[in-house]
Amino acid sequence: MSKFHYKSFLWAVLCCIAVATMISSCGSGDGIKYRYGVFLGASPDDLKYMDEYEKVVIDAQYFTAKEIAALKDSGHTVYSYINLGSVEDFRPYYKDYEGITLEVYENWEEEKWVDVSKAEWQSFVVDELAVNIINKGVDGLFVDNTDVYYHYPTDEIFDGVTNILKGFKNLDTYVIINGGDAYVTEYAKRNSELDSIMDAENQETIFSKINWDDETFTSNEKNETEYFQEYVDLVSGYGKDVYLLEYTTDSGLIQKIDDYCAEKGYTYYASDKLELLAPAQKKGSQKK
Repeated sequence: MSKFHYKSFLWAVLCCIAVATMISSCGSGDGIKYRYGVFLGASPDDLKYMDEYEKVVIDAQYFTAKEIAALKDSGHTVYSYINLGSVEDFRPYYKDYEGITLEVYENWEEEKWVDVSKAEWQSFVVDELAVNIINKGVDGLFVDNTDVYYHYPTDEIFDGVTNILKGFKNLDTYVIINGGDAYVTEYAKRNSELDSIMDAENQETIFSKINWDDETFTSNEKNETEYFQEYVDLVSGYGKDVYLLEYTTDSGLIQKIDDYCAEKGYTYYASDKLELLAPAQKKGSQKK
């Protein structure tokens, strides 16, 4: 081979390697730096702010299947918010179920608790709402407000929450319960298992505390921290994943959270915004 042709051949090979590398790295998640981010207040315009997060929680009712597919194709795991135990007045189905609502949700005036013992609510949340969300391609459900059982601790409400969670699991999806300590603890006590209702726990404010009067953040009381640590340890003991969602900008507290999660093998995200908007707070993001 002549020197000229050899150089041409070598250049062509190098170009092919470069193109192949670009193709393989595009959408491979190489830019992901952090483990977890909760962006429930985000819109499709905020997708770019999620680039660095391996696992993201969004409200998929406001995203298209194409937008969710783009997130997944670029290396992200996508979970969607779903409200099991209350309903907000901005949801398009609010009027359909207002007749079975209970009291107003404290600190969230646009939201009311729902009587989850009602068959029509159970059917809607599982067979319509959850199915529509899952059909958009999400990897799992971030289930909020099983705490309805804490506020209304009757067997009827307990059974309603259980029916809905088992319905989610029957859809063959990953189920994260947000909070729900009263319900989950009671379910474990009655059944000695959690496999039927959940795959993971997301517990808010183990270390941080929200001052609702002015929506500022501080550190939680020691007894509250210890209570929730015992709770997530209980869930972890049943083989479930544990996520922490904290609200703080305190670097010292974030380091404490980071150390705790490193020791326990838990995952966390510390938000600087109550509304869980994007872009995220980098100092509150757990590195991969």
